[in-house]
Amino acid sequence: MTTKTGIAALVALSLGVIGAQAEPLKIGLITTLSGGGAGLGIGARDGFMLAIEQSANKDVEVVIEDDAMKPELAVQIADKMIQSDKVDILTGIIWSNLAMAVVPAAVNQGLFYVSLNAGPSALAGAQCHENYFNAAWQNDNLHEAMGSYANTAGYEKVFIMAPNYPAGSDALTGFKRFYEGELAGELYTKLGQGDYASEIAQIRASGADAVYYFLPGGMGISFMKQYAQSNVGLPIMAPGFALDQDVLAAVGESALGIYNTAQWSPDLDNEANRAFVESFKEKYGRLPSIFASQGYDTANLILSAAAEASVDDADAFRAALREADFASTRGAFRFGPNNHPIQDIHVRQVVKAEDGTLTNAVVGTAFEDHQDAYAKDCDL
Repeated sequence: MTTKTGIAALVALSLGVIGAQAEPLKIGLITTLSGGGAGLGIGARDGFMLAIEQSANKDVEVVIEDDAMKPELAVQIADKMIQSDKVDILTGIIWSNLAMAVVPAAVNQGLFYVSLNAGPSALAGAQCHENYFNAAWQNDNLHEAMGSYANTAGYEKVFIMAPNYPAGSDALTGFKRFYEGELAGELYTKLGQGDYASEIAQIRASGADAVYYFLPGGMGISFMKQYAQSNVGLPIMAPGFALDQDVLAAVGESALGIYNTAQWSPDLDNEANRAFVESFKEKYGRLPSIFASQGYDTANLILSAAAEASVDDADAFRAALREADFASTRGAFRFGPNNHPIQDIHVRQVVKAEDGTLTNAVVGTAFEDHQDAYAKDCDL
């Protein structure tokens, strides 16, 4: 029989602020909950907290803070969580410039950082650390897959564009690593930019036969709306998170038919994913995004390690994380030697579901068991 205390604990847990427990595992979740990138962080938080709630593990406490997409604020929050909140693990950061500001200092203080999104190349290679795990991807990966797809699609002169920050540089580097054709242009835009008239004019004049863009969150929404109105008409390609569930409703039917690449999709046919999609829809009233799936997987990864070892025994907890003994929503998943995923990356297409909702469906697989290019530079 459920007691009043049990009900209160479950309610508090769903809000990420459970009461004091005996030697709890304390997780600090720093993510973007306001501003143009809020949809990404909200999805990640909701997926993470769904897994925590489903576990009913009363020895797990989650402290959640909004970084507002500001590196200096993320550093302040991380310092507070480490020094005052006494967290054992940090997670949640969406943006790679924030990750680079927070992660090295955190892991060098003995904390674990388990990334649910940002995967800058530096942290996968020369600056890798035994306490840093990425449960999502290395930044280049989805872009590498789309570079490979561009060859298959027969594009010979692609115009590529991304924001001017670490993930943007990784994105275009990844695309170029596998793309065999000519570049019609390569542009780095301002992070958070909203007006793309100049960029669209350059695309129009470039002689390109296709466009590849990485503009996450509100940036991508603005670009896609303006691009549709421009009638440039060139085929568009993108990484999955640029045409994800949190973006499609705002972009509308101009996104239909666009190909994108991702390690996850709502229609992936495995038991863990089917259960996740249904439970997420039931709790939040919407289809989950890639960010939600990554939050969910990250929480389950941490929970799987906590079931095997105490975080106070760093070596044992680290070994348990490396085992990745959980049912991932993406199916097959394991860590490479630099604590980054080795996984399949799929080609998806924006489609309309039977109820009229815009979503993505897998139409092929670009890479199987793909490992990032920087693992060779990691000395673990």
